[in-house]
Amino acid sequence: MALASSLLLPAPLGAAVHDIPARVTVHVFVKPEGRTLRVIVRAPLEAMRDINFPLRGQGYLDLARAEPLLRDAAGLWIAGSIALEENGRALPEGRIGSIRVSLPFDRSFSSYPTALQHVTGPALSPETEVVWQQALLDVVLEYPIESDRSRFSIHLGTARLGLQTNTALRFLPAGTGGAERAFQLHGDPGEVQLDPRWSQAALRFVGLGFRHILDGLDHLLFLLCLVIPVRRLRPLVAIVTSFTVAHSITLIASTAGLAPSGLWFPPLIETLIALSIVYMAFENIVAKRYQRRWLLAFGFGLIHGFGFSLYLRDSLQFAGAHLATSLLSFNAGVELGQLLVVAIAVPALSLLFRRVPERVGIILISALVAHTAWHWMTERGSTLREYQLEWPVVDLAFLAGAMRVLMLMLIIGAAGWAMLRLARRLGPGSGEPLGEPPGQ
Repeated sequence: MALASSLLLPAPLGAAVHDIPARVTVHVFVKPEGRTLRVIVRAPLEAMRDINFPLRGQGYLDLARAEPLLRDAAGLWIAGSIALEENGRALPEGRIGSIRVSLPFDRSFSSYPTALQHVTGPALSPETEVVWQQALLDVVLEYPIESDRSRFSIHLGTARLGLQTNTALRFLPAGTGGAERAFQLHGDPGEVQLDPRWSQAALRFVGLGFRHILDGLDHLLFLLCLVIPVRRLRPLVAIVTSFTVAHSITLIASTAGLAPSGLWFPPLIETLIALSIVYMAFENIVAKRYQRRWLLAFGFGLIHGFGFSLYLRDSLQFAGAHLATSLLSFNAGVELGQLLVVAIAVPALSLLFRRVPERVGIILISALVAHTAWHWMTERGSTLREYQLEWPVVDLAFLAGAMRVLMLMLIIGAAGWAMLRLARRLGPGSGEPLGEPPGQ
């Protein structure tokens, strides 16, 4: 009864009590200067829970009495949520410098100099009327470092500020030649290398590609459809190599800006990926001979490469100055994942077909895969139909894009010719029919 009574009691008059905000946007600048690393953070005040800020009037923040609580909020929710490392060594918790309450329409965080000038400048007048749910808390944190030329990493715990937290992080390396690096972080991305070495970027992207293959059910089902009727070594080499070469071409081309930029393009690729699974599954069911499967793997691999690029688009921000290394590493991770899937699938299928007639097993598994992929295709197709395709305007930009596409087509043609030569070298099992139904 005492607990129920306490829940029914009204909050103390003149104090702000609030719940977890649904969406929160946090802005962060990180800049090393001399022996000090300066971090400037802006977060909404309503995200600072468990602190009852003093109010006046109709819900306005009482700036004259809020200073001690603002410093407590900065220490608990901002300084305590940021962990920094210098050359792998953890830095102590940042010292809180200036603290400012800002109005919701303040635009000083458009750049580092204006943000620093604003936070270290004059505070709002105590008479300023700002609704506390709309107020912004700006904080400057300072960390002692050995050198501004060191390599830094950051782990932001700002995800706890809201149910959905987006963080715009900008790192400004020391020196005039260091270009600003921007990060768009969603939730808790873990440790972020602000200026990664090539080895750190490579390791991160190898793991990213490996996990993407294992997490991407559509890619897994496509690989399964490819290898169900083909379990001999030489055909598998031709198939896996063709798929690898094809998706590598379109992945790199998309990263280089050769893919269409329209909003309709991602749902188109997702629909075509589902279509590729349906086609391969139906071919497994109805085909009597599985001819030149490496060619199908090559053609559909071009589509899957664009799918990989859509997934990789948001992750390239972690590549630093090592874009080429990150792309190659992601590809290597994808291939490791594919090899693991094939290494597990081939023995498992061989064991299964010892207990079940092979042709029956191929039809049953392919039918299940086709049923799943058909639903994906119809759902993604419905999404695609919501976009309106517009004919491009023929101008110099269009002609330049057409030339780049023509170059891409020439590269694809050359790669296809090389795969044909490889398939012929691997023998009849690769360039010719890849398998026959049992009993023939």
